[in-house]
Amino acid sequence: MSLLTRASRKAADGMSISEHLAEARKRILISIGAIFVLGIFAFVDYGQILSWLQHPYCQIRPHHCTFLATGPLDGLTLRIKIAFFGGLLLASPVVFYEIWRFITPGLKRKEKKYVIPFVVSSVIFFLAGCTMAYFSFGHALHFLQAIGGKELVSNYRPNDYLSLIILMMSAFGLTFEFPVVLVSLELVGILTPAGLLKSWRWVIIAIAFAAALLTPSGDPFSMFALMLPLVVFYFAAIGIGKLAGK
Repeated sequence: MSLLTRASRKAADGMSISEHLAEARKRILISIGAIFVLGIFAFVDYGQILSWLQHPYCQIRPHHCTFLATGPLDGLTLRIKIAFFGGLLLASPVVFYEIWRFITPGLKRKEKKYVIPFVVSSVIFFLAGCTMAYFSFGHALHFLQAIGGKELVSNYRPNDYLSLIILMMSAFGLTFEFPVVLVSLELVGILTPAGLLKSWRWVIIAIAFAAALLTPSGDPFSMFALMLPLVVFYFAAIGIGKLAGK
């Protein structure tokens, strides 16, 4: 829901635009604080997290999956990146809760009861997307190495490798929020199951295009791994909307 839409409901929630901006700042600061605090745990547990992220690489190059550090600051940069990403994953329940808390004042009373289910759903789908990306990453690496040919010997720089796997996990995680957004829009009356069902052909084409655009590695396996769940989620969202009587 946009800020203008929220502002238009001032009579319903009693908040002005400046108050909405102050509320947004508060929610952002809480989310950043949660990411920072939980990122400390990821910073301390850096070794195990790095080993976990390195596993897809070691699967396709057993005993030859060490990283090549080319600069004195590579280790520090890598650890900070892992701390941020780990903090984001650990703080995802807090982040999604703050997002929904920001939206809640603009909702009608009967719509507010859906907040907790959607916070839980948002976290589950985000983590599911990250998991799907993680298990697809080995295939992506294999594809990228095959494109280069056997003449190339791969010794990845840790920051380049980490940036790619984090980008892929983030893209999958955020894209997997697609059904949560659809069901939310159905429940507040912006979309209808009938309208979604009528547009299914164009939506599948858009999903295919988005999967090709949002897959950082560009390999067919990862694109299909992203596209297929989104298609299933789309029709599942239509079914949930019908069950909810929208």
